[in-house]
Amino acid sequence: MTVRAAILPTIAAALVSIVLGVQVANGGGDFAPARTADPCVARVVEPIATGIEALGARLVLLGLDGAACQLRISREALVLQLAQPRERSDAEIDAMRTGLRDAVQRMQADGTLPPASDLADEALANADLPGYVKSLLRRLPDSMVNGALKTDDILVRAIDDLDLRAMLADLTDTDDITRMINDAVSQAVKDSLIARLRDLLPG
Repeated sequence: MTVRAAILPTIAAALVSIVLGVQVANGGGDFAPARTADPCVARVVEPIATGIEALGARLVLLGLDGAACQLRISREALVLQLAQPRERSDAEIDAMRTGLRDAVQRMQADGTLPPASDLADEALANADLPGYVKSLLRRLPDSMVNGALKTDDILVRAIDDLDLRAMLADLTDTDDITRMINDAVSQAVKDSLIARLRDLLPG
């Protein structure tokens, strides 16, 4: 055995001792892994932006909490579970849909759902409609839009129309989950809103 080979384990042991000493001196000896949040305990998710996509993002966060609570696992565990490439169980699909629907009711109860008129322009912006139809829809008074269309109803209809099984089957990465669900929910909301706005136009 060479002198270098004999000295290396001693140096390694000394370095480990130094690192551990620094950690203990700075409170590292009391380290405990952070607990995952209880998904059944309502948490505050403040809206950080406005518009359909921001609404969808908040809905997804609350919906994942609700689904995890129903499945009796943490939200982190649910996200990892959904990222596995396999067919989704009926329990997972039912939990996700129920979680999203419950999230709508929670936002309705805490007053964070915007009126339908606040979402109309964004929905119309990229809608596949003739220009004159968009113009007519934009001229509808807010009071008329909000009287005929309720945001919670639009969201629930959009959620019920989502093909969650197909959507969740495409997930392969935990980073994709919120984005994909948000994109799908946002598009469904736009489609539902446009369809119901058109019903307000005279025949």
